[in-house]
Amino acid sequence: MMPGSHKEMEISKYSLDVRRGVKWKTSMMLPEHVKMLREYGSEVKKEDRPDLNEWDLEAIHDCLKSASVQNSDIKIKMWRDGHFFYNRGTIESIDLTRRTLELEDPFYLYLLKLDEIVDVTIMD
Repeated sequence: MMPGSHKEMEISKYSLDVRRGVKWKTSMMLPEHVKMLREYGSEVKKEDRPDLNEWDLEAIHDCLKSASVQNSDIKIKMWRDGHFFYNRGTIESIDLTRRTLELEDPFYLYLLKLDEIVDVTIMD
């Protein structure tokens, strides 16, 4: 066969086209690696607990007290396990011996720990 002939060009063109169609599977991972990456991702997203001084704790106490007396709608910001959670409703009761608060919204009655509360806002 002569170099540069039509048949030789077809063969070399075919071998290049086959390689272009291959998708390399780099996303294949072991289950252990996926688990480790998920744990790392959840650790990275964690936030530190805010440092509350006396003034902050007093403001939270005053808001809870006035909302309880006036039966106001409040929004509570809580910190648990590196994440912030928000609840909204009215205060049903506060138990200082167990350090819990019962917050009622239209659908559910929540039992919240007073030690996890980092901010309270009166919505009315």
